[in-house]
Amino acid sequence: MSAMADRIMKRIRGKGRGWVFTPKHFLDFGSRGAVDMAISRLAQSNAIRRIGRGIYDYPRLHDTLGALSPDPAVLADALAVQTGDKLAPSGATAANQLGLSTQVPARASYATSGRTRVGKAAGRSLTLRHSRAPVLDQASDTANAVLQALAQLGRKDVDADVIQRLAARVDDADMKQLLQARPAMPGWMGDVILKIGSLHNG
Repeated sequence: MSAMADRIMKRIRGKGRGWVFTPKHFLDFGSRGAVDMAISRLAQSNAIRRIGRGIYDYPRLHDTLGALSPDPAVLADALAVQTGDKLAPSGATAANQLGLSTQVPARASYATSGRTRVGKAAGRSLTLRHSRAPVLDQASDTANAVLQALAQLGRKDVDADVIQRLAARVDDADMKQLLQARPAMPGWMGDVILKIGSLHNG
């Protein structure tokens, strides 16, 4: 195994079984060409698995079933790194996570700061939909979920009950991130964030 492949494999093992990655995860090791070549050799030797165009994983193994499919959320994270877009839970998923809806989406889908498309890897299809709300970088999952849930509900369906429920779900750090992001939101959404903040601090 080359020195480059050895370093890459060491990082992969450190992340553990189930990690999904792209060559971009290793560009601190050297040139893109050298990284691509090392990853290609690792895949050919079955040390890792190629699951899509430019997407690989270190699969979890089952005694009977063999290599398992990757977790959709981990796959989505890798797709985000590959494209350079930011991702958040889809509006429907966010509404469910925050207790605003009892419906569990049948298919994995995510809100993205990029264009709407379907990502495919390891036999899975992930729908990435361009978000009507900002997808915050370096923000908590909860803060992003609040924005996506608001976008999913729409201005007319965000009532006092919704605002109260969201105020109970956010912590101080979430609230700070949401307030700082108000300039990037539609006006009505920024107003809702202010109302959530007043209840949260009340």
